[in-house]
Amino acid sequence: MSEEAIHQPQVAKPGLGGAAAASGGFIRKHMREYGILLALIVIMAFFQIVTNGILLKPINLTNLILQNSYVIIMALGMLLVIVSGHIDLSVGSVLGFVGALAAVMIVQWDMNYILAGVICLAVGAMIGAIQGYWIAYWKIPSFIVTLAGMLVFKGLSLWVLEGQSVGPFPRGFQLIASGFLPDVFGIKGFNLLSMLLGLAVVAVMLFFGLRSRFRNRASSHDDEPALFFFGRNFILAAAIVYITWALSTFRGFPNVLVVMALLIAVYSFITTRTTIGRRIYAVGGNEKATRLSGINTERLVFLTFANMGMLAALAGLVFAARLNTATPKAGLGFELDVIAAVFIGGASMAGGVGTIVGAVIGAFIMGVMNNGMSILGIGIDYQQVIKGLVLLVAVIFDVYNKNRA
Repeated sequence: MSEEAIHQPQVAKPGLGGAAAASGGFIRKHMREYGILLALIVIMAFFQIVTNGILLKPINLTNLILQNSYVIIMALGMLLVIVSGHIDLSVGSVLGFVGALAAVMIVQWDMNYILAGVICLAVGAMIGAIQGYWIAYWKIPSFIVTLAGMLVFKGLSLWVLEGQSVGPFPRGFQLIASGFLPDVFGIKGFNLLSMLLGLAVVAVMLFFGLRSRFRNRASSHDDEPALFFFGRNFILAAAIVYITWALSTFRGFPNVLVVMALLIAVYSFITTRTTIGRRIYAVGGNEKATRLSGINTERLVFLTFANMGMLAALAGLVFAARLNTATPKAGLGFELDVIAAVFIGGASMAGGVGTIVGAVIGAFIMGVMNNGMSILGIGIDYQQVIKGLVLLVAVIFDVYNKNRA
């Protein structure tokens, strides 16, 4: 062997050790995102086993979606509020107030339900804007403003309904929450339209995922190992296909699922692909630095609360349509479920961190736990204890990751 060969520096070749190290670093960096997805899979598998397969039956999946639709809708807006470094405690009361207002206009005043719905959405946006004005421009803590709003709109709900339930709603209004996509192909026992839509969603998701990966790798911005990328997308695609198939064998996609899917797509695009979305994250990360860079932080905070009010109003319409009545106690405690879903989904208490998909997964974790424990006959007292502990674990996990960084 030559002297050059003896003294040749040994260059480490990428192998299993290097790949394992890279994978370990990626896991630590993205523990929040992958951990919440893994948690949902484990929880669903657990309840599927202990309920003897009831959890994932088509009729129960439909109920799961309908029961959690309003939480998911509000979680989209709450994520933006929390990412911007604030909180909104009034969403449950706003939901109840808007449902009461819709009931009075539609049932008592005989107003067209479409017109009433538009007015209710405008009222919700105005409520959020009023609260956002005091928070953004007067710097009053959001906790105080929205706590006051929670009390105010609870009282207004009682006043509007005069302490009584108002209903029922016209059939057209009920279809918002209880209707399903029509079976246009006429196949008995199978909604082909829903199946095709589900497959289209999977195809679009995979297309944009691959395109984003290729672009990031071309610019050396992608550190996600191929195993994780394809594994994550395979799990999501398989889950969507299974749920689509299960719903298609029952009654197809509920109308509210279509509404939620559109909202999730729109807000995912806003938070990841638009300037305003990136600026909201910047406000939550460091508001002072963001303001000094020339960004109107007050307007961004104002808009997040106006948006939250509009989504709370939409959730109020969905909830009222599902119950087919408006009650003075509607929305009681809903703000806790929404906030818990966002934090469980990976949002940070300090702001600046969180994703739309994470918030949706967090909402489904809460929904699966509620549904599974109800099937098992666990009392509401124990359900509240377990949900509280899950929220505490999620927050501890967030603090632990932040301290490690």
